[in-house]
Amino acid sequence: MEIDKDKIDDAVLALLYLTLDRDGRAWKGFDWSAMNRLHEKGFIGDPVNKAKSVWLTEEGIARSEELFRKMFTVAK
Repeated sequence: MEIDKDKIDDAVLALLYLTLDRDGRAWKGFDWSAMNRLHEKGFIGDPVNKAKSVWLTEEGIARSEELFRKMFTVAK
């Protein structure tokens, strides 16, 4: 089975929105490979540190919310 890593990255970024605080930080309890790819894409800060959270860039926050709304909300 071939995995679409971009779709995985989009899902992880959308789920980061669930724990996003007002300071732009979210819990980083996701697959390390996906987190590293999101960092390389410029959506999050470097996930390799002792903190249990990671900060999202402005672009990352906007994309995270967009993906969350697209994937997880009910259209009315």
